[in-house]
Amino acid sequence: MTAPLWTLGVPPNAWSVNAAIADITRPPLDPHIITLTTETKTLRLDLAKAALLVIDMQNDFCHPDGWLAHIGVDVTPARNPIVPLQGLLPVLRAVQVPIVWLNWGNRPDLLNLSAGLRHVYNPTGEGVGLGDRLPANDALVLIKDSWAAAVVDELEPQPDDIRVDKYRMSGFWDTPLDSILKNLGKTTLFFAGVNADQCVMATLQDANFLGYDCILVSDCTATTSPTYCWQATLYNVNQCFGFVAESHALLTAMKQEGQKRC
Repeated sequence: MTAPLWTLGVPPNAWSVNAAIADITRPPLDPHIITLTTETKTLRLDLAKAALLVIDMQNDFCHPDGWLAHIGVDVTPARNPIVPLQGLLPVLRAVQVPIVWLNWGNRPDLLNLSAGLRHVYNPTGEGVGLGDRLPANDALVLIKDSWAAAVVDELEPQPDDIRVDKYRMSGFWDTPLDSILKNLGKTTLFFAGVNADQCVMATLQDANFLGYDCILVSDCTATTSPTYCWQATLYNVNQCFGFVAESHALLTAMKQEGQKRC
C-alpha cells in the first residue's frame, strides 16, 4: 500500500511528499481568463495569477486627524479611492484574487530607517515625524499597530487578506512581498492606493523590474501632490511600466467572463 502524499508549501508553489516520494511538479491553478480594456491596449490576463496591492490607505495619509493633515496637507484627494475600492474588493475576493494590504508599519525603535528617510517626514528635526505622537490623538506616526498606521475604517481588511508592512516608498524593499507573491504564483499585479506618484509608483516600478505584469487601477489610486505629478504617473506607467485601467473596466470584464461561464 502506497503511503499518502502530504502537501508541503503554499499552492501552487507546493510539493506533495511522503517518506519515499517528493512530487515537485507543482500542478497549476485553474485558469480564469478575462479580457480587460486599458488606456493603451486590450489585455488578456489570468485572474488566477493576479493579486491586488492596496498601498498606504492608512489613517496617517487619508484621515483628517492623521499625519498628512497635521502638517497642513488637504487629504481629500487621498480619500477618493475609498468608494471605488469598496466596490472592487468584494468582487475580487469572490473570485479568489488575493488582496494585499501594503502599509507603512515601522518598528517602534526605527532602527531600520536611515536619517535621509526620516528627514522626509521631519525636515526641520523639530516637527512631528516618524514614531512621534500626533497632537490630535497621541497616535504614533506610522508605527506598526498604531491608529496612525491602520487602514482607514471604510476599507476594513478581511481575515483572508494578506498584510505586508513596508518601510520605504517601495513595498518590495526589505519586505517579504516578492516571496509571498511568488509562493502564491502571482505574476499580474493590480495597483491601488496612495500616493500615486510616490509609494504606489515606486512599488509598481520595482514590480516591473522584477518581472511582474503591472496594471494601475486609476480610480482606485490618488495623490495629494500637484496635478502634474498625477499626469506624469499615468504617462510613465503607460509608457514604461505597464498599463492603466479603471475599476469599472475590470468589473465589466469579470462580469462578462462570468456570464460566459454560466
